[in-house]
Amino acid sequence: MTRFRVIPERSQVWIEARSSLHPIHGEGTGIQGEAELEVNDGQIDLSVPPRGRIEFPVERLSSGSALQDMEMRRRVEARKYPTIIGELVKATVLSQPNRYRLQGDLTFHGITRRLEADVMATLDGQGILSVEGEYVLDVRGFGITPPRILGLQVYPEVKVRLRVVAERRKDA
Repeated sequence: MTRFRVIPERSQVWIEARSSLHPIHGEGTGIQGEAELEVNDGQIDLSVPPRGRIEFPVERLSSGSALQDMEMRRRVEARKYPTIIGELVKATVLSQPNRYRLQGDLTFHGITRRLEADVMATLDGQGILSVEGEYVLDVRGFGITPPRILGLQVYPEVKVRLRVVAERRKDA
């Protein structure tokens, strides 16, 4: 098994939510984590189940609006639940090149749910692993009620896009 360490400054999350008035965007860097996977001839080999875990501090997510960020952090209780955690449970190869279906446990707002998403994963000749994907998340499944303020309604479905870049560990 080859071990990889996530490069926080090159790994990023984007969110896109909708409201009755306008879209809401947010993004952040600082994802941390590790993965172990079998690599043969420079290719990802799923004959041995891979393992992985990523963590993202909620405080690193920003919309560019201090008011929106404050309300988001209040809603997700960022002081009580400061970290979003994803743990890989299973990976399967899809029919297109470099495409995989990942199944994992997402812990957000103190609640863990099993999710499944299709991603693109590549491994370059320099030992850099890149994984990209998106998922539409209903925040109500994590005990969060979207705000409704003076006619403004935020819808519960949030599109989350993720890019995780990891390097082969030197000690591996």
